[in-house]
Amino acid sequence: MLSLLLAPPRFLFFTGKGGVGKTSLACACALALADAGRRVLLVSTDPASNLDEMLGVALSASPTPVPGAAGLAALNIDPEAAAEAYRLRVIEQMPGSSTDAERGTVREQLSGACTTEIAAFDEFIGLLAGDAEGCDHVVFDTAPTGHTLRLLSLPKAWTGFLEGNDRGASCLGPHSGLKMQEQRFRAGLRALADPGQTTIVLVTRADAAALREAARTHGELLDLGLSNQRLVINAVFRAAAAGDAVAGALQALGEQALAAMPASLAGLPQDRVPLRPFDMVGLPALRALLDPAAEPARPAPPPAALPGQWQPLRALADELAAKDRGLVMVMGKGGVGKTTIAAALAVALAARGKTVHLSTTDPAAHLAGTLEGSVPGLRVDRIDPAAETQRYVAKIMAARGRDLDEAGRALLLEDLRSPCTEEVAVFHAFSRVVGQARSAFVVLDTAPTGHTLLLMDATGAYHRQMTREFEATAAARVVTPLMRLQDPDYTRIVLVTLPEVTPVSEAAALQDDLRRARIEPFAWVVNRSLAASGTRDPLLAARLAGEAAQLARVTGGLARRTYVVPWVPRPPVGIAALRGLDDAGTAADSSA
Repeated sequence: MLSLLLAPPRFLFFTGKGGVGKTSLACACALALADAGRRVLLVSTDPASNLDEMLGVALSASPTPVPGAAGLAALNIDPEAAAEAYRLRVIEQMPGSSTDAERGTVREQLSGACTTEIAAFDEFIGLLAGDAEGCDHVVFDTAPTGHTLRLLSLPKAWTGFLEGNDRGASCLGPHSGLKMQEQRFRAGLRALADPGQTTIVLVTRADAAALREAARTHGELLDLGLSNQRLVINAVFRAAAAGDAVAGALQALGEQALAAMPASLAGLPQDRVPLRPFDMVGLPALRALLDPAAEPARPAPPPAALPGQWQPLRALADELAAKDRGLVMVMGKGGVGKTTIAAALAVALAARGKTVHLSTTDPAAHLAGTLEGSVPGLRVDRIDPAAETQRYVAKIMAARGRDLDEAGRALLLEDLRSPCTEEVAVFHAFSRVVGQARSAFVVLDTAPTGHTLLLMDATGAYHRQMTREFEATAAARVVTPLMRLQDPDYTRIVLVTLPEVTPVSEAAALQDDLRRARIEPFAWVVNRSLAASGTRDPLLAARLAGEAAQLARVTGGLARRTYVVPWVPRPPVGIAALRGLDDAGTAADSSA
């Protein structure tokens, strides 16, 4: 039993770098509380939630009882459903004398990604402010770190915006639609900051990058006034087979990372959870995560060779380098190694004589730490939300405020104080970077899946707006960012996953979402494969059967092209290590 469950508060938030096991631990803790006789609501605030798969039940935006777990219900905050409910609520506040045209204008104002995010936030804050009556505990499985920090900063941002804005409009339409929620926003903020009501659980792994990310999150949460934090180190590995080089290297890396843990984390209350030999899918596995005595049946022995037809990463770099320009978007679930793969592809393209711009849309980006050096022909930067917002505000003030008097400029600046301005500014920066692929390679390390989908929604909203404006004119053909993403000659989408059930399922769901937007993924990269390592460690060998099954799933129909990157004994950080990924691996025999 984790020490954090000995005297749990009403609200538990699980957050951390993508891929550290937030969802597994949130589910396991919620299940343990329910098994102890508590009434528990498990909530995902991640737009790319996979609670359904882990719990084995179809979820919606309303609490759904989990079969086999008395007292436990779960829900997904559905951004689209929340946005539609928000639109209806705002429109209902309009005067009865409003015309259909005026109502249509307001609906149009509320059609973008800004509304989607704030509406999802409204659902989230309602649970903190009293909508979860009847529950002893509410456990939040939050989205990967960058998106989570944005969500947690919204209560403070929106209460500040409401305090200073007494006008009738904002970027979300009539301001009365926000004012009516002000008391809920304030109640939610009080609950977040109250240690008696809320604990924020920083989930990490025995990994230097994950610990650095946890330390950064810890500091940013303190800046938000949220000091009620604990640390859980997940998947701690200890070798069981003496002399196994792979197992020994894994254990040594973990021990080194924990020994160098940032001091800010070392002082937090802490729990450690060992690595388990099974995937965290289904109630038996989730119960066994915290209770080894409940361990489910072991999987069958792994096959002698990896199944399916696949190639090493260098083959993907060669195929991309057949052109002299283009956009390469690297996407996938948080924690699967998108940044590493994006950096490795950028370095490989530069080594093949191409001009490359490597950038990221991830609010928790760490490209510089992955490269640790420079390469001729490679330029590296990031889309910084704060810097882009400042640039966007200055641009709007210069263009629209130029002819306004002092009072008018003050009103315009007040509207631009809205938290939604950041989303608009990031979208404009994203569009600018996408356009640069007309003359060079742009490799874009995108944010974890949920945040990426919100960005895609912004792209689609802009596309619809632009086509409406131009369809009635004879003007030159407009090319929107969405049209560039839909063009297979311009854009290559690379989906990165791990050979595990949940990452593969989430990559498949992302692929379905992209296809609905008429964007076809170019390739899949299965990262950190242990299957070819030759390990004899019993725990790692038990995990290989699941890995082989997932690779067969990818090569057997999900991916048009599959590339496999092997697990390496040291994290691929630095130019030399990234070049090593370009050289590693051997293509599978087509008869395998």
